[in-house]
Amino acid sequence: MAGEPLAAVEGLVRELLREEAPSRIAALTEELFQAAGSISEEDGSAAEVELRLPGPMPLSSTPEEMGVPRASHHRAALAQVEEGAISLWNWAVTKHAGSVVNDEQRAKLRFVACRLVCLCEGSDPPEGTIRRRILMSMKTGKGWIDIGKADLADRFLEIAMSSIEKLYAKLLKGSDGEADIHVHKADVEKNLFKVLSYQAESAVAQGDFQKAVMCMQRCKDMLMKLPKEACYLSILCYNFGVETYEWKRYEESSFWLSQSYDIGKMDMKYSVGKEMQAKVLRLLATAYFEWDCNLYLDQALKAISLANQENLHPAGVFLKVKILLKSGASDEDISSAVAEFLHHELSLDFCLNTAKLLLEHGRDGDSTTSLGSLFQCLTTLSVKKFFLISNLNLPWRNLRPFPLVLLLVAWEKRPTPTLLQPPFRESVVFDFLKSVPERFESSPDLGKITLLHIEFLLQNERELLAKQKVEEIIVGHYTGKQLLPEALNQLHIILWDRAAKHYEAKSYSEALHWYNYSVSFYTPGQIDQNLAKLQRNMASCYLHLKQVDKAKEAIKEAERCDPNGIFTKFIVYKIAVMEKDTDKAVEAVIEMGKLAEKPSQHENKLRVDENTGTNLLSLAAQIALENEQQVVAIKALEYLSEHLQDCRQLFAALKCLVRLTLSKVMAENEEKRDEDINSMLTYLTLAHKRLAESFTERKFTGDMRILEAHWFRKVAWNLAVQFRGCPEKMRDFFLLSFKLSQFCPSDKAVLIAQKTCLLMAAAVDLEMGRQEVTRSEQTELLTQALQHLQACKEIWKVLKLTGDFAKDPTDTLLLLYEFEARSKLNDPTLHNLMESVWEQPQIEVKTLEIIASLAMESPARYPVLCKKALKSALNLHRKQTVIDAVKFSKCLHSLINLSLPTGLTDLDACVLQEVWDYFEDALSIVSSTDAYPEMEILWLMTRAWNTGIFQYTVGKYKEAEQWCGLGMHFLNHLGSLKKSYEGHMIGLYSEVLDKLDRAKGFLPNEEE
Repeated sequence: MAGEPLAAVEGLVRELLREEAPSRIAALTEELFQAAGSISEEDGSAAEVELRLPGPMPLSSTPEEMGVPRASHHRAALAQVEEGAISLWNWAVTKHAGSVVNDEQRAKLRFVACRLVCLCEGSDPPEGTIRRRILMSMKTGKGWIDIGKADLADRFLEIAMSSIEKLYAKLLKGSDGEADIHVHKADVEKNLFKVLSYQAESAVAQGDFQKAVMCMQRCKDMLMKLPKEACYLSILCYNFGVETYEWKRYEESSFWLSQSYDIGKMDMKYSVGKEMQAKVLRLLATAYFEWDCNLYLDQALKAISLANQENLHPAGVFLKVKILLKSGASDEDISSAVAEFLHHELSLDFCLNTAKLLLEHGRDGDSTTSLGSLFQCLTTLSVKKFFLISNLNLPWRNLRPFPLVLLLVAWEKRPTPTLLQPPFRESVVFDFLKSVPERFESSPDLGKITLLHIEFLLQNERELLAKQKVEEIIVGHYTGKQLLPEALNQLHIILWDRAAKHYEAKSYSEALHWYNYSVSFYTPGQIDQNLAKLQRNMASCYLHLKQVDKAKEAIKEAERCDPNGIFTKFIVYKIAVMEKDTDKAVEAVIEMGKLAEKPSQHENKLRVDENTGTNLLSLAAQIALENEQQVVAIKALEYLSEHLQDCRQLFAALKCLVRLTLSKVMAENEEKRDEDINSMLTYLTLAHKRLAESFTERKFTGDMRILEAHWFRKVAWNLAVQFRGCPEKMRDFFLLSFKLSQFCPSDKAVLIAQKTCLLMAAAVDLEMGRQEVTRSEQTELLTQALQHLQACKEIWKVLKLTGDFAKDPTDTLLLLYEFEARSKLNDPTLHNLMESVWEQPQIEVKTLEIIASLAMESPARYPVLCKKALKSALNLHRKQTVIDAVKFSKCLHSLINLSLPTGLTDLDACVLQEVWDYFEDALSIVSSTDAYPEMEILWLMTRAWNTGIFQYTVGKYKEAEQWCGLGMHFLNHLGSLKKSYEGHMIGLYSEVLDKLDRAKGFLPNEEE
C-alpha cells in the first residue's frame, strides 16, 4: 500500500528520537536515510489523493474499509508524520550542537525531515507551511554542499526555488495594493538571493562554471535592492576564486576574484574593507601570474598595484617585486619597489625571503618560490558566519627545509645549480643586504643575512670577498658571536657547495680550502656524522693530488667518527688499491659487501640503501680493473652480483666475472683450479636463477633474456669441454648449459645442443658409477643418468621431426646408456626394454656386443640377456657377404666363455651340445678363411682339448675322444704355433684313443 513506506519511516523516526547510544544513532540515521530515499513520488501523490477522496483509506485499512469517517483519521496520521519530521529536524539541530551527530549525519537527517514534510503538505499548503518548506529545503541543500555532496543539493534548492514562487503567488493573491506588493516582493527576494547564491556554490563545486556565473549575475543584479548582501557576495566570490585557484583553474579564478573586487567597491557603506579588497587583488595578481606569466604579466602588475593602493602590505610589495623581476623592469623600478619595504615594520624572515627572491632571480633568471604554496592550506570562508581568512598574504617565505645531512663530493655531494649572469645590476641586491643588518643589529638571526650576502658574492664570482666574510664568521665563532645552529648548518651547505664546484672543476686544492673552512667549526675530538663525510671528501681530494699520507690521516678521522660507514670503507679501499695492497683491498671490499646488505643504523646518517651499496661496489670493481688488480675486481664483482636488482647490470657483472675467473684459471696450476671452477659454476647458476626470475621484470624484455641465455649457455658448454679432464665438473657445466638453453627458442640448433648436454651428463654419471664408489652413491648416479636420458628422449622425439637423422647415433647411445643404468639398478623393466631391442631390424652387431658386455658388468648379471645378444650378433656376422673373421672370433669367444665356464667338469649334455655347435661353427669359418686370428684358433683348440680331457678324467671316453678330436682339427689350422703343441697333443690323443678301445673291450657283445 502507498502509505506503508511512510509508516516505516515514521517508526524509524520515533525509534531514533528515543535513542541515546551514539553507535545506534549512527546506524538508525543511515537506515532512515536509505528508507526515506526509497519513498517514491507516487507514495506522496497517493497520500494526497487519500486526503481528498470522500472516504480515504488509513495506512492499515483495506479498500473495503474506506468511508468518510476514515478521512479525518488519515489526516491525523499524516499530521503525526509531519510532526515527527519537525521533531526530527529540531532533534538533529540539538544533537549536532552537542556533537552527538556529525555534519554528514545532520545532512542526512535534514534530508529525511525535509522529504517527509514535502510529502505530507498536500497540494495547497498555507503560507506558514510554504515558508517552512523554503527554510528546510535551503538548509538541506546547504548541508549537502558543506559536506562536499553538491549534486544532492540541487534537488532541494530547486524545491526551495519553486516554493518561493508559490509563496510569492500566494502573497500577491492576498495583497491589497501596490505597497503590499513591494513588501511581499522584498520579503521573497531575500530568500531568492540565498537560494541563488547556494546554487552558485553548488555549481562551482560541481565544475559547472556557466551555471555558477548565471546564478551569481542574478544575485549581483539584486544587490541594488539588497545592498547589505554585498559583503556576503563579495566574500562568496572570493571563496570561489580561492577554490578554483587551488584547482589550478586560473581563468575561472581570475573571473571570480574580479567579481569579488567589483562587488566589494559597489557600496562603500557595506564594503568588505580595504584590507580584504587588497587581499582579493593580491590573489588575483597571483592567479594571473601563475596562469601565464608572459601573457598576463600586465594584468598581474595592474592588480598588485591596485592592491598596494588599497592597503600597502609587505606581501603585496613582495609580489610586486617578483612580477617586476619577471617583466624585466628597470633597476630603478625594482629598487623603488624594494625601498617600499622600509615603510613597514618587517620581520627578519620577511627580509630574508625578499633577499632570497632577488638572489634566486639573479641565479636562475626566475624565482623558484611557489606563489601557490600558502594558498594550498587556505580554508574557504564560511559565508553564514562571515569568517574572513586571516593573514591571506602572498607566499613570501621559501619553505624549503635545510638538509639535515651534508652530502659527499662526487658521490656524497649536493647538486650545484648552473650559475647565470643576473639580469640586473648587483647594486640592487647589495644595497638591500646592507640595509637589513642596520635594522636588526640585536637579532640572533642576523647571521642569516650574512649567509645570503656570502651566497650573493659567490653567485657573482666574488670569491675573495666571500672568503673574507667566512673568515669573519670563523673569528666570531671563537669570540662569542656564534651563528645559530640552523644558520651554521646552512653555512656548511654553502661551503660544501663551493667545494663541490671546485672538485668538479678538478681544482682539488681550492676545494680543500673550502672544506677546511667547514672543519674550522668542529672542535677537536668531536664525533659527528657530517664530520666523517667532510673528512672523506677531503681524503678524495688528497687522493687526486697524490697525497696519500694526508688522505690516510683524513680517512683515519672519518673512521673515528663513522667506523662502520660504507663510504669510509670505500675510501680505505681506494687507498689500498693505490698502494697495491691486495689483502687490505679485498678486506675492504668484504666489509663493503656486508654493509651493503643492511641499511645504516644511525638516524642522522645518510641512509645506505641498496643502490648506494651496489654503486660503490660497481665503482670498486672498476677501480680494481683500471689498476689491473684482478683478484680484487673478482671479489668486488662477486659482492656486486649478490646485491644487484637490475637484470642487465647483473648479467654484465656475471659476464665480467666469468671472463676474469677463466683467465685466472688458465694461468693457475691444476691443483689450484678447483675453487675457481666452482666459482664459475656459482656464477652460471646465479645467471640461471635470475633469468628465471626476470619474467616478472618489465624493463627486461624477452629479446634481452634470449640474448643473455644464449651467451651463458655457450659459455657453460665451452667450459664443459674445457674441463673434460674433470668429469664431475664437465657434467655440471653441461647440465647448466642445458638449463640455460631452456630460456632460448627451441630451434634445431638449440635442440641439438640440449640433446648433447643431456647425453654427456648421462655418460658422465655412468662413468662415475663405474668407479670405486659406494653402492648408495652408485645408485644415485645411475638414477640421475636415467633422469637425464628420459629428458633427452623427449627432446630427441621433437628433434627427429625437424630433419633426417638416419646416421645419428643418438638412438643407439640412448639404448646403451639406459640398458647400463637399468641393468646395474636391477630394474625390473629391463626385460621390457630388451624386447623392443630384439624386434629392431637394423640393430648393429657392435650394439649387441656392448649390450652383452654390459649385461655381465658388475653389479649387473644377466647371462641370459648376454647370451641372447651374442647369438644375435653371431647371426648378423654370418649374414654378411664377407665375414669379418676377427670380429666373429671375438664374439664367439665371448659366447663360448659364457656357455662353457672354465674348470667345470659336470656339464649337462645339452650345454655341451650347444657349445659343440659353437665350436663347429668356428671350425667352419676357420676352414674357409685364412684371416681367422691364430691366437683365437689356439684358444679354441685349447678349450676343446681341455674339455675332452675333463671328460676323460670322469670316464667319459667317448665324449673325451670327440672333444679331443675337435681340438686336433683346430691344431691342423695353426700356423707357426702348430709345432709347439703337435707332439704333446698327438701323444695324449693316442692315450685317449687307447683308453677308448679298452673301454670298448669291456662292453657286452650285442651279437651274443
